[in-house]
Amino acid sequence: MSGELTAAGVDPFDEEVYRAILTRHQASPAELATDLGHSADRIARALDRLREQGLVGRLSGSRRRYAAIEPQAAVTALVRTRAAELDQVQAAAARLSALFASAHAGRGEEIEIADGSEALGRWFVQLQQEAREEIITLDRPPYALTTSNPVEKTAMARGVQYRAIYAPEALEWPGVLGDIRELIRHGEQARVLPGLRVKVAIADRRLALMPLSLDLTRVRAAVIRPSTLLDALVDYWELAWRQAVPLDAPADDSLAEDDRALLTLLVSGLKDEAIARQLGWSVRTMRRRISRLHDLLGAANRFQAGVIAVKKGWIE
Repeated sequence: MSGELTAAGVDPFDEEVYRAILTRHQASPAELATDLGHSADRIARALDRLREQGLVGRLSGSRRRYAAIEPQAAVTALVRTRAAELDQVQAAAARLSALFASAHAGRGEEIEIADGSEALGRWFVQLQQEAREEIITLDRPPYALTTSNPVEKTAMARGVQYRAIYAPEALEWPGVLGDIRELIRHGEQARVLPGLRVKVAIADRRLALMPLSLDLTRVRAAVIRPSTLLDALVDYWELAWRQAVPLDAPADDSLAEDDRALLTLLVSGLKDEAIARQLGWSVRTMRRRISRLHDLLGAANRFQAGVIAVKKGWIE
């Protein structure tokens, strides 16, 4: 069925030629012309395009003969190339969007309203792409966009520092804790603080993006430029950072990694069921491990366990 590779940039006729050479493994344009009922010249041009796309290779010798490349490897490589091209298009779109935003920003508005999840997504990407030194965030559910943030690793690779404060509720969302741990490995500093009521991302302390409500039926966000409101948000973030519990605990002690993860989640304020779900344990197993940690630390309750663990340097 021709046309299945169109999304990867393969012309339907070229795909027909590719399918024909797959059945022969190798062939000349004349042989494929006989099979398909088209001129050898047209077949030859299609084979040249397929060769450029890495789907066929030309054999050595004076006669023009081609061999099919194994489809799984060839098509996968083609898809990767296509994806890279689309990423470049997306980056160009972001730059154009930044140009558009700059034109609007020139009017001197301190607060601009972004309507809809698409506008929120564009601003979140732009805010990170334009950052030069740091991104600081308060993060909590619900999420109008995907919970993962692929832009962050790219920004950290070029030297942007990320410091994120998560609400315990964020760690209950499927996959979020794993995503956070991966970002920590790439350089993010992450902490947890119960009671977060707002979400915000701030770039270089000069531009902030803050959803105006947690109602996903009407997604609206404020884009905040230098102002007393932005100063207040930065001050609030700094206060929250000092009170939050680090997720990136030191690893130079004899405490098992899963026990360290358990302690970190305990002091972050998660409920038993959420902790067990994040660690892949039953609630019964999780409570048994807590009891063992209490004995190990000489603690009477979870609060004491957290305090003693911090003093021991098991968690920050």
